[in-house]
Amino acid sequence: MLNLVLFGPPGAGKGTQSQHLVEHYNLIHISTGDLLRAERKAGTPLGKKAEEYMTKGNLVPDEVVIGMIENKLKENKDAKGIIFDGFPRTTNQAEALDTLLKSHNETIDAVLSLHVDEEELVKRLLERGKTSGRVDDQKEELIRNRVQVYRNETEVVADYYKKQDKLHVIEGVGEISEITAAIRGAVEQVKAS
Repeated sequence: MLNLVLFGPPGAGKGTQSQHLVEHYNLIHISTGDLLRAERKAGTPLGKKAEEYMTKGNLVPDEVVIGMIENKLKENKDAKGIIFDGFPRTTNQAEALDTLLKSHNETIDAVLSLHVDEEELVKRLLERGKTSGRVDDQKEELIRNRVQVYRNETEVVADYYKKQDKLHVIEGVGEISEITAAIRGAVEQVKAS
């Protein structure tokens, strides 16, 4: 299996690039937001547990999210690989994911981190906010706060993977096709080793 993590701040292009990777390499896409919504909609025990936290405005605990990821792994035993989008967000989650994958005789092969400077992110998200209807994409102060939260909380996870020699930083500014090509180049390098 080819298991990838796609990193990047809000507005970096993760959604666009993960779709390209899913199609090109025939990967299963795991977005924790999608998983949470699906499990809640299906009324699974984990979905109900997540609902309890979310209705109170609290973050869903890591063990619940990891349980949902494990269910997805079990459902897709014959998959060619997985792309994790928006997860892990903390070092604890990265460690838990490594433990989970190890129990399935798998590992993260590469972490692809899209680098985009803050001004470009703000510009992109304000533009997206005009059509997305997302309130958090329409106010510059909210956007800057989201980017700062990402930098403070999630970027440290990159160091965790850098120590494992799995981190590949990709310039996330330019033509979409150029960024896709750079990402594929990194993946091909990993597959060849």
